[in-house]
Amino acid sequence: MSRWEPGARERLVVAAVDLFTEQGYDATTVAQIAERAGVTKSTFFRHFSDKRELLAAGQETLSRLLAEGIAEAPAHASPLESVAAGLERAACAMGSVNRELAPRLKAAIAASAELQARDALKSVNLAAAMTTALVARGVPDTTAALAAELGVLAFKRGYAEWSGGDRGATDDLAQTTLAALDELRAASASLR
Repeated sequence: MSRWEPGARERLVVAAVDLFTEQGYDATTVAQIAERAGVTKSTFFRHFSDKRELLAAGQETLSRLLAEGIAEAPAHASPLESVAAGLERAACAMGSVNRELAPRLKAAIAASAELQARDALKSVNLAAAMTTALVARGVPDTTAALAAELGVLAFKRGYAEWSGGDRGATDDLAQTTLAALDELRAASASLR
């Protein structure tokens, strides 16, 4: 495979997840990831600062999609309706590669404290992006932060069901994510 062939970033992510699953995160080197992906180490470093950053691949895009969906929600939308618009927009961008990699990535994260910390930071960053977008709509800070945290939790629950569940159940990440948000909305109403 030529190092100039398109899709190097995606190949690097797939190679890393495969290697993390096969031999563990700590035992995997950047050189091994680059070799498995069919690229040079310098190509790896053009896309990622280190192997830990592979976990965050797509995070900026996901944050942007969530924020855009929130910003473009109808003016009369409640904070949770705005979050739902963001979740739907982000979910529609996720494809079969995300779904196929998810179980292996989950296993790699579970086996590495460093990856668990990076995954937690990813959740914080997604919540921050949604909070900022909600505040820009005029939602008070505390309400925006709570709605964003519910959005992150809904996304994680919907994504886990979509990627780890019965493949015949649903191919629609947006549907599972919005259903999770509805469940969380109902659960939060019962906290009174």
